[in-house]
Parts: sequence; structure tokens; C-alpha cells
Amino acid sequence: MDDLLERLQQGIEGLEGTRSAVEAGAPWPLAAVFDTSEEASWGPPEVLSHLAEMATFWLGEIERVVAGDGTTPVPFGRVSTDPFRLGIIERDRSLPPRELYDRTVSALQRLERRWPTFTEAELARVGLHPRLGEMPVSAMADRFIVGHLAEHVVQLRDVTAGAS
Repeated sequence: MDDLLERLQQGIEGLEGTRSAVEAGAPWPLAAVFDTSEEASWGPPEVLSHLAEMATFWLGEIERVVAGDGTTPVPFGRVSTDPFRLGIIERDRSLPPRELYDRTVSALQRLERRWPTFTEAELARVGLHPRLGEMPVSAMADRFIVGHLAEHVVQLRDVTAGAS
């Protein structure tokens, strides 16, 4: 649990470390293609709108599994081609970077406050992901939030470094 929270804090700090460069480069062009195809190319607007929606979404999915009865796996999650996911990214990618950073950090801080309150029994609850199958709550935050955040922080660093 401590390791996850430490890596989450590192992710938040890494994200905040990209803020000034992203805000200085605004307005960024919107990607012509931002779906899951080979032609997709995400810039800061798409990455930030995705981060803002994904942190909130996956914390909700964790809560869905925790609220289950504990005897059967609770269906949870989505896949990258989910039309609602892509619709939220499309809708929010035109928001100012400042707003998207604030939304993301707020959602990540919610996880930071909530994670230590889970009991061992809650962390052991099992969800059923449509592609990955059964997964305990203890692995969900790492896979879908903390690890994913780290990947996108690198992506933002790379995009802003290339724009300099």
C-alpha cells in the first residue's frame, strides 16, 4: 500500500512538472485522429483530457468492486475503444490545460486519501474486467491509475521537449 501511494505521489509530482511547459505551449493543436488506431497522435490536449477522465473513472470502478458482495467477481471497467471514453476526450480536449491539470490532480488526490482507508478484505475483492479477466482491487489502482499516469507523464515530457 505504501509503495502505491509513494508512486502515486511521484506521478502527481511528475505531472505537475509538465504543467509549465504545457501551459506555455498552449494553445496546442487538436489531434486530427485521437482514437485507438495506428494513425492516432495525441498531443497535450488529448493526453490531459484523458488523464482527467481516467482518474475519476477508475476510482469509481474500484469503488464499484469494493461495494460488491465479496463472493462473486463484480464486472468493471472498459476497453480503450469505449465510445464514452473517446467522447469525453473529444469534449474536454478543448479546455484550457490549467483546468485539465486541476481536474486530474484533484482526482488523484482523492485516490491518495481513499486508498489507505481500504481494509484488507476490500483490497482482496475481485472484479471482472472485460479484457483482463479477474483482478483484485489491490491491483486495479496500480494498473489503471498509477502505472497509466506514469506512462502519460513521460508522453507529456516527450511532447513538450520536442516542441522546444
